[in-house]
This record gives sequence, C-alpha cells and structure tokens, in this order.
Amino acid sequence: MEQKLTIQSSDKKFLENVSGILEKARKNAKTAVNLSMVYAYYEVGRIIVEEEQHGENRAAYGKKIIQELSEYLTNHFGKGFSVGSLKNIRQFYKVYSKDQIGETVFSQFENLPIVDTGRKFFLSWSHYLKLMRISNIEERHFYEIESIKNNWSLNELKRQYDSSLYERIALSTNKDKVYQLALEGQTFEHPSDAVKDPYILEFLGLPELPEYSESELESRIIDHLQQFLLELGTGFAFIGRQVRFTYDEEHFMVDLVFYNRLLRCFVLFDLKIGELKHQDIGQMQMYVHYYDRNIKLPEENSTIGIVLCKDKKNAIVEMTLPEDNNQIFASKYKTVLPSKEELKRLLQEQMTEENGGEKS
Repeated sequence: MEQKLTIQSSDKKFLENVSGILEKARKNAKTAVNLSMVYAYYEVGRIIVEEEQHGENRAAYGKKIIQELSEYLTNHFGKGFSVGSLKNIRQFYKVYSKDQIGETVFSQFENLPIVDTGRKFFLSWSHYLKLMRISNIEERHFYEIESIKNNWSLNELKRQYDSSLYERIALSTNKDKVYQLALEGQTFEHPSDAVKDPYILEFLGLPELPEYSESELESRIIDHLQQFLLELGTGFAFIGRQVRFTYDEEHFMVDLVFYNRLLRCFVLFDLKIGELKHQDIGQMQMYVHYYDRNIKLPEENSTIGIVLCKDKKNAIVEMTLPEDNNQIFASKYKTVLPSKEELKRLLQEQMTEENGGEKS
C-alpha cells in the first residue's frame, strides 16, 4: 500500500524553503550553462578572426578555414557548427569586441559567472543573434538593456523591436533622454516617462479601420492583459476595468486603472476609438482630480491620466491643457505594426527641430 504523506503547516514551510533553494540553483545553473556558451562563442569568434588575418589572400583563406573548421567541429560535436553558424559566431565577435556598454545598470547580475573577455554578457545566444543585427549602436544598447532588466524572452525582444519601441519612446521625449536610453534603457523618473506615443496593440487582432466599439477594444485588452502590460513598460500592475466612483450623486467609470510601482502613482486609461475631442481631455482631468483627492495616499505621487485614442490633433491637446501640465496625456494607438522607417524619419525630424533646424 502506498502511504500518503501528511504535511503539517510548519513542515510545509520548511519543505517549500528547501525546494525554493534548489529551484533557484537549477535556474542559475541553466543560466550559467547558457552564458558559458555565449562566452565560448565570443572566444571562438576571436580565434577565427585572428586566424583569418594571418592569410595572404584573406577572403579566400577565411572561406577555407571556416569550411574546414565546420567539418572538424561537426565530426567532433555533431550538429550546430555549419558554415553559416560559424559566420554568425565570427560576426558576433566583430560586433561586440568593439561594443562597450555601461554595466552599472546590471548590478543585480553580479553573482552570475563572468569570463574575462573585456565585455560582459547576460543573455542567451539567441538574443545576441537578434541584437547583433541591429546596426544602430544606441538602439542595440537599448534593447540589450531592456531585455536584461525585464527578463524578456527572445519572442518578447522580437516583438518590442518589430513594434519600434526604441523609436516610440524616443519620439515621446527630448534629445537628451534619447541618449540616456542607450545608457540605461527606459527609466521612470517623471510622469511623462510612463507615456508612449503611439501605443502598438497589434496583439489584439483588431482591424486597422474603426469597425469595433470602445467596449470591444477594452475587452480585447483585458483578454491580452499580459501583452498589454508588456507594452506599457516596467513597473505596471493592473488594478481594474470599468472602475466606478460616485461624485455629486453621479456615477463615473474609468475604463482601465493601473498602478506604477516605480513612479508610485495610479495611471488611468480612457479609451476612444475615434478622434480626440477636448471634452475627452476634460473628462480625464476630472478622473485624475478625483483620484488625487479621494483615492491616492498622502505618500503617493500625483495620478497620471492617459487618453488612448485612434487619432488626435496636437493643437487640441495643447490648447486644452495648461502649459505646466504633467499629469494628463493623449496618445494614439495603432492596431498594426508601424513602419520602422516611418518612425525613424519622424524621430529624425523631431531631433532636427530641437536642434534649431540643423541635422543631428
């Protein structure tokens, strides 16, 4: 007869503590193995490059040694060392041997195994295969830092890159902050740091034309809450949908309520499927004032309100809001992935304007 193990509450805590330690150790061991391969590929890339430089006819010689090395490694280790794979390893070294990045933002990873190569790595080989193909070094640094800070999977990294996260954040801020993105990734110091323009909601599966209602848009967001939180950025926690409050015997509903633990404030979203009107901004101002006066704690920061709309005119926003506004924002959303080229062009135009008409 199989005996059933009965666990007392105190024993259960003890067992869970031991189990937690072992789970953490296994995870760290897996991470260590993955990182060891990244460092190994970096070293292999260095050796290939140095060997190629010895040949008189470097192009022909390089092709020859790559082919011979592929055959040799395949015989010894099996699959994974095709000519194409070795070319990727060589390119990995060429890119990252000249690519230094500030490492103070990675202090939480200082217990991970580090090899003395002059360059620290924290991601999987698959991540670096994607990253090394980003030619803009500032943009590459941004995605590397964000992948590490937010523990992005490869699919999440690809999605954020395809949705032009770097360009969208850069468009929402000033040129000095653009430079900071390459050093620290996305930071949350001011209310505007929590806002993107536009937000990309391609994961909702909605058509580009407004053939859906605001309630359907809201429902789709809730159905894809994990992806929406990823789109919002670091530090967001979901509070509720259609959050009701009563003021002067009237009932009001806030479409979506979040809390950002880094800014330590509530973030309210109102969804509009059409063009933004000044009444929409006024309604959000009322929501924000109510939360500031009746919901938030004294030690928390002022509430942020974001009207998420299909279209907007910046002139309407500027004339409706006070000049010193730092709480109410209007952002467009897109239900299809944007063109990276178009966003890059808009970013260049914006930086040119901020430089007084001179190209940066």
